[in-house]
Amino acid sequence: MAMATSKCQAFLLMALAAAVLISTASGTLQYGFYSSSCPKAEEAVRNATVKIIAANPTMGAALVRLFFHDCFVKGCDASILLDQSNSNPQPEKLAIPLRGYDAVNTIKSAVESICPGVVSCADILAYAARDSAMVSGGFTFNMPGGRRDGIVSDLNNIFGNLPAPNMQVQQLVSSFAAKGLTAGDLVALSGAHSFGETHCSFVTPRLYPTLDTAMNTSFGVALQNVCPQSGNGGTVLDNNMVTDPNKLSNQYYGNVIAGKVMFTSDQTLTSDATTAKMVQDNAANAVAWMARFAGAMVKMGGIEVLTGTQGEIRKVCGATNSGS
Repeated sequence: MAMATSKCQAFLLMALAAAVLISTASGTLQYGFYSSSCPKAEEAVRNATVKIIAANPTMGAALVRLFFHDCFVKGCDASILLDQSNSNPQPEKLAIPLRGYDAVNTIKSAVESICPGVVSCADILAYAARDSAMVSGGFTFNMPGGRRDGIVSDLNNIFGNLPAPNMQVQQLVSSFAAKGLTAGDLVALSGAHSFGETHCSFVTPRLYPTLDTAMNTSFGVALQNVCPQSGNGGTVLDNNMVTDPNKLSNQYYGNVIAGKVMFTSDQTLTSDATTAKMVQDNAANAVAWMARFAGAMVKMGGIEVLTGTQGEIRKVCGATNSGS
């Protein structure tokens, strides 16, 4: 379930991560934000997350993906979690089929049972994504809190904000730069494609009418067998067919180098000298990648956050407190 690391590696990871976190954490967020108002908040999130992933190992990737989508669209304000309502007739969740909403609701209920109305859904999602890395990747890091929940969710905000799987490297770099993230953050966070699920519809553009020349031939033929050109595109695939689909690891980077990745947005990382070198570095050193991933997750968690008296602390994650 968790990646095996030696005590020496674990110590090095924490040292590297600490250095990265200090320099990248948003000044508007605080580590241990709930130490007084809800001292067991992060423990409750962790315990619930561990239990959820133990019951369904695919949920680790689902929670990380939810966090990514939330932060890239209107910032990390839990807008991705809002259900359809009179005030939000076209919420973000209607645009892209994502998993994990029930899991977040379960985690929120666990926290509400000890500290009602204190911990935001935005923070719960950030902590759950962090704890998913612990369970599925074998490493952990500090995540600051203090985010508040937004009251608006509109699927139209997705367009132009979320990077697409068919993007080329410079488009990806620009997309991340627009959110205050670097090319290094892009490459580090791309390692999340080592686990999780996707659908044939996102992969077939690289398979037909002819196989993408950047794709390993045997890998591509195997994908063609699973995703026939005449198929409906709905077949579920592991994000990376040559790895444990529920393990977050740096093996992804070796797969990129070998041409054994599904998306153009993955393979294109080798088409630029700068990002190609980052791919090689992450493939060669698992512990260094973990620290880079940790730092990038924290930076991403600070995108356009609501703090102080902005937004609200939702009672339930799928609806605003007004209920409308």
